[in-house]
Amino acid sequence: MELSRRTALSAIPAAALWAVSAPARAGATPPPGSATTASGTPTGDAGTLLRNTAAIFAGTAESNARPEVAPKIASLRATAYARLAAMEAAGPDELFAGLPLGTSDTGLSTTYQYLYETALATCLPGTDDSDLRDSPTVRRRVVDGLARLHDEYFGDRTKGYYGNWFHWEIGIPGHVSRTLVLLRDDIAVQRPDLAATYTATMDAYLRNGKDGDVDLDSRFHTGANLADITTNRMLQGAVLGDEARIGKAVADHLTVFATIDPYDLRHGVTDGFYADGSFVQHASVAYTGSYGKGLLTRIVQTLKILDGTGYVPADDLAGVVRTWVTDGFAPLVFEGWMMEIVKGRAVSRPGTGYADVTAVVEAVVDLSAHTAGDGAAALEGYVKHVRETSKAGLDPVSFVSPLSIARYADILNSATPAEDLGPAASHAAFNAMDRTVHRRPGYAFALARSSDRISTYEYMNGENLMPWFQGAGAHYLYLSGVDQRQAYGLDHFTVVPPHRLAGVTAPVEVRRTVPELYGTLWYDNPERGFTASSEAQNTYVYFPRGTGSFSGGARLGAYGVAGHVQSDDAAYTAQQAGELPDDFVAYRAAHATTSWFMFDDEIVVLTAGVTGRSGRAVTTTVDTRIADPSSTVTLSGALHDGTAWQRTGTAPPAWLRYADTGQGTAVGYVFLSGPAPTVALDTLTRSRRLVRVANPDTAVTKKVFTLSYDRAAAEPPASMAHIIVPNASETQLASYRQGPPAVRANTVRLQAVAHAGLGILAANAFSPGTHHVSGLSIDGPASVLLRRTPDGTCAVSVSDPTTTRGTVSVTLHGRPLRTRSADAGVRVRHVPGGTRLDVTTDRSYGRSLTAELEYMP
Repeated sequence: MELSRRTALSAIPAAALWAVSAPARAGATPPPGSATTASGTPTGDAGTLLRNTAAIFAGTAESNARPEVAPKIASLRATAYARLAAMEAAGPDELFAGLPLGTSDTGLSTTYQYLYETALATCLPGTDDSDLRDSPTVRRRVVDGLARLHDEYFGDRTKGYYGNWFHWEIGIPGHVSRTLVLLRDDIAVQRPDLAATYTATMDAYLRNGKDGDVDLDSRFHTGANLADITTNRMLQGAVLGDEARIGKAVADHLTVFATIDPYDLRHGVTDGFYADGSFVQHASVAYTGSYGKGLLTRIVQTLKILDGTGYVPADDLAGVVRTWVTDGFAPLVFEGWMMEIVKGRAVSRPGTGYADVTAVVEAVVDLSAHTAGDGAAALEGYVKHVRETSKAGLDPVSFVSPLSIARYADILNSATPAEDLGPAASHAAFNAMDRTVHRRPGYAFALARSSDRISTYEYMNGENLMPWFQGAGAHYLYLSGVDQRQAYGLDHFTVVPPHRLAGVTAPVEVRRTVPELYGTLWYDNPERGFTASSEAQNTYVYFPRGTGSFSGGARLGAYGVAGHVQSDDAAYTAQQAGELPDDFVAYRAAHATTSWFMFDDEIVVLTAGVTGRSGRAVTTTVDTRIADPSSTVTLSGALHDGTAWQRTGTAPPAWLRYADTGQGTAVGYVFLSGPAPTVALDTLTRSRRLVRVANPDTAVTKKVFTLSYDRAAAEPPASMAHIIVPNASETQLASYRQGPPAVRANTVRLQAVAHAGLGILAANAFSPGTHHVSGLSIDGPASVLLRRTPDGTCAVSVSDPTTTRGTVSVTLHGRPLRTRSADAGVRVRHVPGGTRLDVTTDRSYGRSLTAELEYMP
């Protein structure tokens, strides 16, 4: 069953809707045909739930006999043997060597993980390993380990709950719950009280909940976190035979499927998927590539866990999840790589974008089994497409489930053609999370902005130590055929100075990381409300939002325009208002008004009003690229008189071309106006630990190419315009002297570009009032795209990037036009000298509204 995101909840069957409706739970009447407990909670088959869960993680005799699954089985066994060896070598305050207990929350959580991994290796059906398979000795060691951990380190709640709340409420309960499922028969014999004892303790540790249960009004129980908690509670309920617990967990779990409506929030929750495919976690962080990935994994696993149990008709929810994949994930995956713009602090981790996508692919593999007809074929084709385009391949050994590996092999061997879920030429405006992705054959351009709705960056737990400008217009240009580990990922953030991220306008100043400023991983001031997970910590330290409202743009088919007015973040603004303690350190942003006009062969970038403020120098980075130190990098160009550009010269270039022969890539830059750029090509060596405390002290050496406009503190505000041309040749770059893009306006009030070849005029009007450009009048603030075609028709797209306006008006001067088609909320009428569109943008949350017009006879 395939569902649109806007109608998802209306299409979920009555049983599921009854469960989702939190206010109706008390005293509600379940839908016809539902079995219930005495309290009215829907019931199902807990035995099937337990068998499904065991099969997901341990496989079945049939799946485990497959040759494609053999490497996974070998990996699980090898892991278990390593854990048993570590258990033998453990010290007095350890269960496994190297994992101290009693003071380290990560040590305790990892210890529980190791016990689960050991238990899993004893439960692999269809395998023959006398040392592990069904070994009573190994299983007893696991059960004894669980008992010891509870008795000495977990059960005493006056000593527990130190460090990160996640370990106590989600991580440890996850490992414990799966272990209780796998070894439930052994535990029933050896320690019949253990499952109930652990469950009671885990309930007590759910301190961000209510009365030992999920609280849908808690800011901690949202999105991916909620899905993890409720899945754990389903498993605990099944082990205990507690139907009410399972039913309540399922009901809470189903709330995650609802599309977030920012104008009608449920329980105040902004975390989840939006109508435009955006995913937000932590209330304001663009997070599809990390928390969103985790949510997708958990949700699809739950579809499998609940399959055939009767607790909820889970198959009918698969269509909702498919829209997440199509609208939310697929645009962000380029040749098997997850884009940096949606990974939050995870950009500083050693895992790669390819590993991120491998987890997504496993979820898609499983989702296809719950989808019928063309929907299933599309998902299967996408799996094959990702595998064929990924430059790192896909290693199914990293899949969680042996069942997924077997199905993955079946998909690869099927006749389904490999095909992406979207066209090669597309434009995704994720305005609900201030992100844009523009794709063409050969490249993808990804853009990260921020606003009073979306965080400027995310720092937390010693991760992403220097994040300050990651949401300040930073862009990533992914080129086809490249191993993206050589272009982006952890090494990119390691060697590229934070103020030199591509696309960023930043002050030239020294900034210190949170550990450098305060000596801890957070700002510690309990008297003023700053503790490790407090709201103040989130608002001002971990993920501060911007303070400006203009961030967004308009989309018309496969073309788009985006705009951003750079603003100070919430921490600096609050500090200046005297609302924060005197020892709290906040940094001021530079100022810039920037627009990106995204066409076929080029991206035109206009920037105005650039100033460092506070007497600081400022730099605007056109692009930054990295290369292997052994790779040959060449820079070429021409001056405005057509003569060759020389790096040692002072004359400003008309265009430049960067080429990396090692990666076989090239990018061109055409300079339309502004000061002469600074060109740098250096070899830099830095440690990965500079961006994340837990990273190994590994030195990374890269060639770093930087192209920027550098302005001294005393210089007046500047404006500049340039074109970025992916995969450019020198001949192509020289041709831009005659267009076709042409700048029509570049001020802090209005920025506009016309593309003669495409018949497009695009504009961002940043300030209130009427703005005139090339026969178009715009009632600002607004973003507008207008495309005229030779047959006498034109299409108009309008959005409100501030998300605050009720109506935006646009007038096309000249011959009168009549409506061929229009979105709801677009009113077309004739006015003296032209045609006026009054566009109702109220409750659109930055979405583009379009109309197709034609000239009157």
